[in-house]
Amino acid sequence: MVKAFFKLNIWQKGYKLVLCIYQITNNFPDTEKYALINQLKRASNSVIANIAESQGRYFYKDKIRILYQARGEIFEIRSHLRVAKGLKYLNLEKFTRVDQDYEGLLIGLNKYINYLSSQNNLN
Repeated sequence: MVKAFFKLNIWQKGYKLVLCIYQITNNFPDTEKYALINQLKRASNSVIANIAESQGRYFYKDKIRILYQARGEIFEIRSHLRVAKGLKYLNLEKFTRVDQDYEGLLIGLNKYINYLSSQNNLN
């Protein structure tokens, strides 16, 4: 039986980070509504959506391919966070915490990809 996507630790961590992104972008200027705010929200939602979608895939290679998309979105988010910090929309403390949380999610995602890869090699 397939584990529900929302029970995966990486999905739960990603979900908490989505909520964090929504909270911190509330303080960004309105001029960023269709730029940086939109990009951060879209990418953070995409991370957990791709994790969820991967759970619905049957073949390991297909699951892994979609998880690599989630991985790419994390890199995009971390880039956007640096822009937000550079524009002083985020202070150093908030930036560091969120960036480190995304780094932790990336590590967890990589471990999950490696686990699935090892399972794929058993078949």
